[in-house]
Amino acid sequence: MAAPLLALQGIALSFGGTPLLTSADLVVAPGERIALVGRNGSGKSTLLKIAAGLVEPDSGERFLHPGAVVRYLAQETNFAGFDTTLEFVERGLKPTDDHHVARQALIDLGLTGDEQVARLSGGEARRAALAQAIAARPDVLLLDEPTNHLDLPAIEWLERKLGQMRCAVLLISHDRRFLETLSRTTVWLDRGVTRRLEQGFSAFESWRDELLAEEERDAHKLDRKIAREEKWMHGGVTARRKRNVRRVRELADLRRQQRERRRVEGNVRMEAADAQASGKLVIEAIDVVKAFPERVVVDRFSTRIMRGDRVGFVGPNGAGKTTLLKLLTGALEPDSGTVRLGTGLEMVTLDQKRDELDPSWTVAEALTRGRGDQVIVNGKARHVASYMKDFLFLPEQVRSPVSVLSGGERARLMLARALALPSNLLVLDEPTNDLDLETLDLLQELLADYEGTVLLVSHDRDFLDRIVTSTIAFDGDGRWIEYAGGYTDMLAQRGAALAKTTAPPSRTTGKTADRAVSEDGRSAPETPQAPRRKLSFKEKHALEQLPGEIAKLEGEIAELESRIADHALFTKDPAAFAKATNRLAAAQTELAGKEHQWLELEMLREAIEAGG
Repeated sequence: MAAPLLALQGIALSFGGTPLLTSADLVVAPGERIALVGRNGSGKSTLLKIAAGLVEPDSGERFLHPGAVVRYLAQETNFAGFDTTLEFVERGLKPTDDHHVARQALIDLGLTGDEQVARLSGGEARRAALAQAIAARPDVLLLDEPTNHLDLPAIEWLERKLGQMRCAVLLISHDRRFLETLSRTTVWLDRGVTRRLEQGFSAFESWRDELLAEEERDAHKLDRKIAREEKWMHGGVTARRKRNVRRVRELADLRRQQRERRRVEGNVRMEAADAQASGKLVIEAIDVVKAFPERVVVDRFSTRIMRGDRVGFVGPNGAGKTTLLKLLTGALEPDSGTVRLGTGLEMVTLDQKRDELDPSWTVAEALTRGRGDQVIVNGKARHVASYMKDFLFLPEQVRSPVSVLSGGERARLMLARALALPSNLLVLDEPTNDLDLETLDLLQELLADYEGTVLLVSHDRDFLDRIVTSTIAFDGDGRWIEYAGGYTDMLAQRGAALAKTTAPPSRTTGKTADRAVSEDGRSAPETPQAPRRKLSFKEKHALEQLPGEIAKLEGEIAELESRIADHALFTKDPAAFAKATNRLAAAQTELAGKEHQWLELEMLREAIEAGG
């Protein structure tokens, strides 16, 4: 492979005597797309900070290619010392960069550059941080949960943008679809050690399961070997002590291996407390309207939600998803129209802002709601420490204040509170925020088995596809349309009309604004509907030719990798080795570009066919 731009070797780091990283390695070559995965608390963010040069490890080495530019996107951004988003983004530019690229990056992400950083929403702050990371055109881009607080149009824009960039990308994300789309390599951080898979995230989980199964077999063999050695030791070592000192010493080594073996962290055990079944009709809305002084949020929306339905809500940030959810659940009165709730409803809501968690509570108080040390689940009393264990909390965290919990721990705590309450209607507003992939899988299984009704707001496309039976999507100007199936089904049904709501989240600027408003300041007349979109000859030709070009590049890459794997090549012919590594990097970048081009054309073809 090409010479690395960034490399970590033998990284070890402990906090308070507890080892977080013990032997972590990481190599980032030009143009690579690497997903860094692992459980919450495994040290992914810390390893990324070490890669960025922000944290010094206890031991190990960090190498950065001379002249390489690295940009790091943290989970939380510090805007201290800046007044506007433009000032913030400009600070991240290289000395040789033209400052206009800072404003353009902000415009691409739906900002103007004039926003006051003290007044930014969570989504605006995330987009400003992304603009700073991207504007400098780095050689290595380190991204820690880049999709946090972004809506679906922004996530899809970011996918396209990163796919077009030539820099190496190392990213941490809980968004499965995002990882599958972008990654070509996967690095798994598990119990302080990294393991590398030269395939994207879509191949990771089966590979991980095989490794864990093999590890379990090895552990079983070790336990059996120790048992045999102990039986031998107690059965006659005294008579053969001098001759078998080595065997006794080996037994001690085996016991040490057994003690030091760090087992895989357990999974969350989720179980929703069931209430009696609700009536067959759960919610009926007819011509519901809700408007605020500045705009109409819901305009004549109607739906019928029946017992057992799983309904997803999607749309840009600020479109009104939470408002619509409150209207349908009776928490907010409509301006006109009617909402009728069914009989026997027992509703439990999980708020995306985690507002119902008081930072001064302990974990136990949050779960018991301040009433003793018992949690009632499905009519049975459980000690709070036992229930906490199901959600991967340690016994010593019983008295820990909520204020010291990580984002993932707070998310698990909110789930534990919600699932302990009897319900037949679950209202989940962004439940996937801060949850690791394994916990997301278990939440999906729980919702699949849940006998009640689920209303789900989420920006996680994979989660929506796996859970919901219908999708209510924002269609602009207060209009909401319900589609059968999940997010991908909704895209297919919307067809070419999708372009309006999934375009890059930029505001009307420049020439676009000139087209939208006439010279006298009045709105320009509505453009007549264009004829149905068709693939051009050039697009058809590219769609036919790209698979062959991709296969040819894959063959060339395999041949180059085989040549470079010959260790004698570098010694015999350094120039040929350098030429091969440079061509490999270029071919990998070219392959990624052609794969992305084919994917866009294939999606366009499917959208056109679905649109009739």
